[in-house]
Amino acid sequence: MEQNNQKQKKNYLWVYILIGVLCISAVIALTLPKSGDSSTNGIDMTNHIEEGNIVAISAGLDHTVGLKADGTVVALGYNFQGECDVQDWSDIVQVSAGYSHTLGLKSDGTVVAVGDNKYGECDVEDWTDIVAIYAGSYSAGIKKDGTVVIAGADTMDRHYAKDWTDIVSINGNSHIVVSGPNRHGECDVKDWTNIVQVSAGNYYTVGLKKDGTVVAVGANNNGQCDVEDWTDIVAIYAGNSHTVGLKKDGTVVAVGNNEYGERDVEDWTDIVAISASGSHTVGVKQNGTAVAVGFNGGGKCDVDAWNN
Repeated sequence: MEQNNQKQKKNYLWVYILIGVLCISAVIALTLPKSGDSSTNGIDMTNHIEEGNIVAISAGLDHTVGLKADGTVVALGYNFQGECDVQDWSDIVQVSAGYSHTLGLKSDGTVVAVGDNKYGECDVEDWTDIVAIYAGSYSAGIKKDGTVVIAGADTMDRHYAKDWTDIVSINGNSHIVVSGPNRHGECDVKDWTNIVQVSAGNYYTVGLKKDGTVVAVGANNNGQCDVEDWTDIVAIYAGNSHTVGLKKDGTVVAVGNNEYGERDVEDWTDIVAISASGSHTVGVKQNGTAVAVGFNGGGKCDVDAWNN
């Protein structure tokens, strides 16, 4: 009986991971224009399981975290605060790498965290019913009922987000999309419509529209908001000062700072997921392998090791 229960639990884990990844693709597919076959841009989980290990990836300030198909997690880069100590994690369905800490969402809706906890950003042990997580210099989670929980320093009024309702996505760096300081107009998003995804960089905000175009407001000192010509985009990610977009055809576009080659993604193909930090950009290919460009401090771009 015990063996059957363990086997059943393992089967459930696979289902949770499949559902978690496919739901992200489904949201994009359902919201893009019907003229294109957006479903072909989702993750082919059969290929992932048969050919590769990585189903999701997240770029932190100085480390990179990958979610494997079996619900375990791998990490590389600097580990000064223990942010890469994820080797014992299991049953994980989403990962998010912050400045010096890492979050993992478990299949039962609870959250685990490792790394720097100077401001309480790892104090997530009481969180329940979580459906999405985000780690920056703080930690944020979306609950099943659409409310938001936050752990970490209450700087720049981030905790105003605790009063939000009906939230389906959360992302932020210096601000949480519409909460926090508005020094460069990064919170001037009230006139945006038909938005299906948002991402917040360092004092700027990027939004993906239903028609596959992108809008941006806020600081533009490195051209990180120059996205007006982008089309056929299915996912976006804002680093500190560069912005990355995933196109329908699996290629990637980028604007903004390129001091460390973090925008050198023009040769990437068959990409199904992207993430970016202040100095590097990472992606997952359809076959479950990972790619990375940019500053490689601590080996945070050595994702080829995961592909063996």
